[in-house]
Amino acid sequence: MQLGLVGLGKMGFNMRERVRAAGHDVVGYDRDPGISDSASLADLVDKLEAPRIVWVMVPSGEATRQTVAELGDLLSPGDLVIDGGNSRYTDDKINAELLAGKDVAYLDCGVSGGVWGKENGYALMVGGAAEDVERAMPVFDALRPEGPQAEGFAHAGPVGAGHYAKMIHNGIEYGLMQSYAEGFELLDAADLIENVPAVIKAWQRGTVVRSWLLDLLVRALDSDPELDDLRGYVDDSGEGRWTVEEAINLAVPAPVIAAALFARFRSRQEDSPAMRAVASLRNQFGGHAVHQAGPSSGSGSTQG
Repeated sequence: MQLGLVGLGKMGFNMRERVRAAGHDVVGYDRDPGISDSASLADLVDKLEAPRIVWVMVPSGEATRQTVAELGDLLSPGDLVIDGGNSRYTDDKINAELLAGKDVAYLDCGVSGGVWGKENGYALMVGGAAEDVERAMPVFDALRPEGPQAEGFAHAGPVGAGHYAKMIHNGIEYGLMQSYAEGFELLDAADLIENVPAVIKAWQRGTVVRSWLLDLLVRALDSDPELDDLRGYVDDSGEGRWTVEEAINLAVPAPVIAAALFARFRSRQEDSPAMRAVASLRNQFGGHAVHQAGPSSGSGSTQG
């Protein structure tokens, strides 16, 4: 079948190659003419035969909303748009209603697999009408990992369900990564452990904590055993925040995911005002040792 793909960044470029390898015709568009197959969105639409399927893989938020709106003006009744980026699920209803007014169908698809997806396949979580999902199934089958369909693809529910599922997936990912990171730091801080990378590598088989994330941590340790080549500054894409907001809205306790999100915020502070306040309070009420700011350091007296 034929697919239009908008956005050929790290994910989109590899997705184009994987779908092509499955025997499908992919016409891509990107602002970088060096990797684009078309000169513009209008040119991309012209190169596709109706009824068209166009997959959008651009940054979430305004960039996606603008792309969907522009496609709505270019596409024809009976065409289908799939948003495969990391959009917030609340945007999907807005996009779907906009396109429905032009008789263009809409699916949202949460995609997981990162830069390894080209080789390993992508886990897909889709929201939208069953008939639209079925129509795009050859593309989903090309992108998902080999093996049983249910182990790499889910029709999660109506419009918005795909991105909601991916949001929760990413929240879980935050918690898992933070747990591995804290385990690494504990091992690294212990004088008793002489070979931290070897211990973590041994967890890859036979243990209950083995996972692909653990494999990636081992890979990182193989190239940088002390993990000191990178600064410990961690951004967040937004989905961890959205997951915590949903937990609050639904009154569902999610302390691990929330703590993992806040740990990322802490990573961006060279000197935490909150922890300075804690240190000051400990010094005030108990005279506990403190470290003075500036080139010289000192400590107060300790009591208990």
